[in-house]
Amino acid sequence: MALTDADVQKQIKHMMAFIEQEANEKVEEIDAKAEEEFNIEKGRLVQTQRVKIMEYYEKKEKQIEQHKKIQMSNLMNQARLKVLKVREDMITDLLNVARQRLVEIVLDPARYSTLLEGLLLQGFYRLLEPKVTVRCRQQDVEMVQAAVNKNIPIYKEAVKSNIVIKIDMERFLPSDICGGVELYNDNAKIKVSNTLESRLELIAQQMMPDIRVALFGVNPNRKFMD
Repeated sequence: MALTDADVQKQIKHMMAFIEQEANEKVEEIDAKAEEEFNIEKGRLVQTQRVKIMEYYEKKEKQIEQHKKIQMSNLMNQARLKVLKVREDMITDLLNVARQRLVEIVLDPARYSTLLEGLLLQGFYRLLEPKVTVRCRQQDVEMVQAAVNKNIPIYKEAVKSNIVIKIDMERFLPSDICGGVELYNDNAKIKVSNTLESRLELIAQQMMPDIRVALFGVNPNRKFMD
């Protein structure tokens, strides 16, 4: 039985509706898949950027913390240096006071002559040489000669040996030092420095731990006493 035109048109419409429905469903499927992929990619990008931002700020935080530590260390070092500078200045002032006291002794002929006698005799005992050259300030020559003359018999009696002492009249000690003497053996290879400055420096070195304790108290972090 042959189809009429109306039947053909009806089937064509039915097929077109089916095709259109299939196409719409396919479009919706593609849209849904595209939306899903878009959301996945968007989530991945957001997470990646979030991680980068977190890493950036963590790095910045570490840099700031490190900068703070460096600043704190610098401030502590500066404060420590200032304290050390103040302490060294106090010790220097103390030694300057001691030097001034030495000047006062030198200005007193009786006390200075007694001091020279002791410095000379100590030098003789340290050298234990038969010939000794003494250097002093030019202004002290007369006082040093008197001290030498007084000490020769004392030395001879103590060591049972003779000694010849010469005051160097060509090379004097600087006139701006406090005073005292230097003693040399015959060939000038052995020297005993008994100037007032050298004796003060030696005593200061020996007493420096006690001076620090007296001025600043005991340092609990100090392992060695110099």
